[in-house]
Amino acid sequence: MFRRTFWFTTGVAAGVWATTKVNRKLKQLTPEHLAVTAANKAIEAGGRLKDRAVDFALEVRDNMAQREAELGDALGLNAPVDRELPPPRSYAVIENRNSSKYVEGPARKSTYPTYPYNRNEDH
Repeated sequence: MFRRTFWFTTGVAAGVWATTKVNRKLKQLTPEHLAVTAANKAIEAGGRLKDRAVDFALEVRDNMAQREAELGDALGLNAPVDRELPPPRSYAVIENRNSSKYVEGPARKSTYPTYPYNRNEDH
């Protein structure tokens, strides 16, 4: 009698276990569960892609700053600046005696300065 009870209980337990496994697998294959699973995997993949894109952008920015510093050093843009003012320049002032403001009398035709050859005159 004990043997029969043992094997009956073992059979019932195996049947319950198998039924539970099959029901879980069937639930996983329903369209709703498949849609939720696909959405979750897409969100995870999007997160990984975003993280990679951010890492790539930060790496590009770091390399760009490093290259910019190298170019600045090569071109002398990062050299220390001498804060002393340069000596004042002396400019020679040349008066334009051909300017119309120096021409007197009837020869004055326009208010614009005249050039070595005047375009208004007939040649």
